[in-house]
Amino acid sequence: MSVPLAGLGDLYREGIVETGREAQFVFTVAFLVSFGFIRTSAHMIRAQVSWWPGNVEVGGTHIHHLVWGICLLLIFGYIGVTLDPASPWREIVAVMFGIGTGLTLDEFALWLNLRDVYWEKEGRRSIDAVIVAAGVAGLMLVGFRGWLDAATSVEDEVFAAAGSIGLIGIVIMLVNAAKEKFGMALVGLLVPPVGLVSALRLGKPRSVWAKLFYRHGSLERSRRRYAGSRGKPFWKRGGELLGRLRLRLGRAEH
Repeated sequence: MSVPLAGLGDLYREGIVETGREAQFVFTVAFLVSFGFIRTSAHMIRAQVSWWPGNVEVGGTHIHHLVWGICLLLIFGYIGVTLDPASPWREIVAVMFGIGTGLTLDEFALWLNLRDVYWEKEGRRSIDAVIVAAGVAGLMLVGFRGWLDAATSVEDEVFAAAGSIGLIGIVIMLVNAAKEKFGMALVGLLVPPVGLVSALRLGKPRSVWAKLFYRHGSLERSRRRYAGSRGKPFWKRGGELLGRLRLRLGRAEH
């Protein structure tokens, strides 16, 4: 076992540490682990598992884990920006910031709707938000950083174009996320043309985009467009579309 472990250590040092991506890597791992832990904890509490600690309450008020996440983001975000600590403190700050991100995004639906919808249909937006955030973190760790490094260190049009595509993909992702098309936001990071088509179409009527840019006419079209898919996650809507397509093809054959 020593040889494979040594090989993994060398791979980590060459691919992560020596390329200056260790802080990004530990942030991504801490973010995903904290989200997985707190989501599991919420299910354990809801199932009333006797040996699992319950909710935190102060004076009869339930303190959501969103609060602890925001505190971690504020504290370690401030430390990272103002002090710019050296290694290994930089990585420790990244871990704590990642934990805060996981705790906060797990209740994304709460701070979006300003009410506790954790177990309701609207609560699925938290999962969508985490998927998008994980996609962005993975892109920055694996691909986008390499595109930028190549574009700035090598005067080559191909690398510059790759960096531009990465930037366009992030812009498309943000537009789709603002329109509450979280599934297409993730797809747009990987396949920008597909995300662009979705970004140009109407957003959901309750999205941030609709509140900022839609007037009465556009808002009414958006409500009609999404009247039958409200509250359904993107993978179920995609399954329904495929089912309708199969039905039409079957009718055409007969």
